Amino acid sequence: MLCPNNHPIGTKRLILDTDYYETYNLDHVDLVDVRSAPIEGLTENGLKTTDAEYELDMIVFATGFDAMTGAMKEIDIQTDAGAKIGAKWEDGPRTYLGIMMADFPNLFMITGPQSPGVKSQMILSCEQHVDWIADCLEHLRGSGQSKIVPESKAEDDWVAHNNAVADATLYPLANSWYMGANIPGKPRIFMPYVGGVEAYKKRCDAVAAAGYEGFQISP
Repeated sequence: MLCPNNHPIGTKRLILDTDYYETYNLDHVDLVDVRSAPIEGLTENGLKTTDAEYELDMIVFATGFDAMTGAMKEIDIQTDAGAKIGAKWEDGPRTYLGIMMADFPNLFMITGPQSPGVKSQMILSCEQHVDWIADCLEHLRGSGQSKIVPESKAEDDWVAHNNAVADATLYPLANSWYMGANIPGKPRIFMPYVGGVEAYKKRCDAVAAAGYEGFQISP
């Protein structure tokens, strides 16, 4: 049951913890596949699946999470023009560099969807984003401008690039939370950027060096 036989190995996070696999060989440990034997409900002494009842002292609910887009969509962010993130991301996330979105001026995201984020060392990616955003704000202040927003074409091109990079890998073949598969009704789109932090940082730096190419800047 622990073998990744329904997806290519590595397309979901690998379990590398010390003694993880050995734990399942202990006499007092049972491994239950709740896909083939779903949980029917709680009982007085534990819980019951379609195959058996298990006596338990404690139940830990690991309910999953709406990764990468859920937190942003839960915030009621909307513009004066009526743009809403929930509507914009209805068919999957759309960003430019994973940092900003067209139609949402001055809204910066740290490790947003379509940036390396969760497919990188998070501290490294957070630091890179914070530095880039701080430099951007300094650029706006130094040039007497106060508004920045991505152009729709730049966003379209980045979304297409993100998807092309992902489709060149095995990641889309797994029903993982990278694809939004753990949330009923969520679009199945690979959300992180997997072209590597080095290539991604070069792209971000090139955009800034070109006067923030792909952005509209105004007073």
